Amino acid sequence: MKTFECTLCEAYQLGITIRNEFKETDLVTAFENLDHSIDAIEDEYPAWHPAPLSFRAMILSFVFMEITGDSYAEFSRRLTRQPEVATILGFTRVPDESAFSRAWRNRFDDETHEYVHAAAHFVIKEVHDRDISASEVRPKKEIVDGTEENIDSVEDESFSQNEIVQITRLARDHAFGHFDSDRASNASYEDTQFFELQTFMGMVRCGTAQGATRFQYRRGEEYSPHGDTHLRTVKQFDSEELVNGFNETMDRLLSVIASEASFRRPVTAAIDITTIPYYGDVEDMPMVSGTKDRDSRAFKFATLSIIGQNIPLVLAVEPVRESSEWDDNPSNQIHRTVRRLVRRAKEHVPIETVLCDREFDSIQVFQTLSNLDVNYLIPKRVSSSEREVFDQMDKDDQEVAVESASVHVESGSHPMRLLYVPSTSGEGTAVFATNLRVGPDEAETFCQRYSRRWQIESEYKSIKGDFLAKTSSKDYRVRLFYFVFAVLLYNIWRLTDFLLKAGVGGEMDYAPVLTAGECVELVASSLIPHD
Repeated sequence: MKTFECTLCEAYQLGITIRNEFKETDLVTAFENLDHSIDAIEDEYPAWHPAPLSFRAMILSFVFMEITGDSYAEFSRRLTRQPEVATILGFTRVPDESAFSRAWRNRFDDETHEYVHAAAHFVIKEVHDRDISASEVRPKKEIVDGTEENIDSVEDESFSQNEIVQITRLARDHAFGHFDSDRASNASYEDTQFFELQTFMGMVRCGTAQGATRFQYRRGEEYSPHGDTHLRTVKQFDSEELVNGFNETMDRLLSVIASEASFRRPVTAAIDITTIPYYGDVEDMPMVSGTKDRDSRAFKFATLSIIGQNIPLVLAVEPVRESSEWDDNPSNQIHRTVRRLVRRAKEHVPIETVLCDREFDSIQVFQTLSNLDVNYLIPKRVSSSEREVFDQMDKDDQEVAVESASVHVESGSHPMRLLYVPSTSGEGTAVFATNLRVGPDEAETFCQRYSRRWQIESEYKSIKGDFLAKTSSKDYRVRLFYFVFAVLLYNIWRLTDFLLKAGVGGEMDYAPVLTAGECVELVASSLIPHD
């Protein structure tokens, strides 16, 4: 019996083959040159069924139609006008519209449907992302939703489907063992079955009730928990233990790549805060915070991520608990969040420099990072003292200036510098704070490091768009679990991609081999180990 992940891998291999042929020729000729087996999917018609149309020809036809966007009628007319295309696909006669309709409904099961979509959608994305000349290929926007991250996919045909599945399982096996709902040992479902359902919901971008129903349809009613059971179980994961479990999991994941030289060198990290919108009453909701939009509310999560020329991984996650008019939380002390994030991350890798945005412009944050023996580069809010420097720079006709300063707080003191450099937006001057000795000649080049922070925005987009399951729950425990789990899936994607490339050798390129969606489908389908 073929496993679902093998089915998907074969589909992607088919897509890779078509893509590679397509680079050199037209779509019809690409299909003519195909020498690709269709072994991972099975014909639902029994052997005695009177179905003279080739199963392989039908599969290739549906992949072709999905790539071009042809309807059954349009494709049948195409084959009538171009009988050589029917021959290329493997037909001895031209099927009519009803034959294609019956095959999709009766001859193909859900796994075959997904096979067709995976292969065809891979080709469509590659054609548009790589600017391959192909007028017959349908627009990419027809097959992706607006939240999908447009990352160039660089699948390498040297990765076999067995390698992809094996390494995905390796990442999975290192990821979920440190999370325990602490339920009774005789519970109806194992924790891993809830993880599998959570992965599926992130994969299809649906809510708990709908996701549970669809997953039961896919795996069987007795196999998968109901939506309300899933939510009750999620709420049993203690928030602090959930964050600790994430930290232990990252330690385990990084141990897999501990020999990689780049992770023995100090890395550049970025700290940022992302929001999950909250709609509802805020009374007795201490984890709900205000946002820049005065009328909006949100749950907030801080993360520390590796950026630059390393695998982009999230090393630490920290819930943000702010003081608000509707709760009794202590005054905001973001430096304590920074301290926890950096300490956790330093358990995994050495950190050289931390980049933060203006939300972290605070002398307490500066001193905290100095106490942790890491360098920092943080843009400053412009106040009257900075404007005075701007005026002096105008008088002196200077584009760059460096001002010495110092930080003195209860937890310590250290010298720092304020770097005034041309804004990358092309308008005005930007100001950065750093604890490094940087002179005027190198200030502008040094501040260009800050542009690496764009990676974290791409990271959040992928976490929320590719891995975060939908929910309308107002319960913070649910929101935290969903976010932490989405970050774990993102890290598994990045780790899997790294291991695939490391296995092939050569120069390391951190553009992903697997798309996020492909990785999630593999994880979802192989989360429960096979007997």
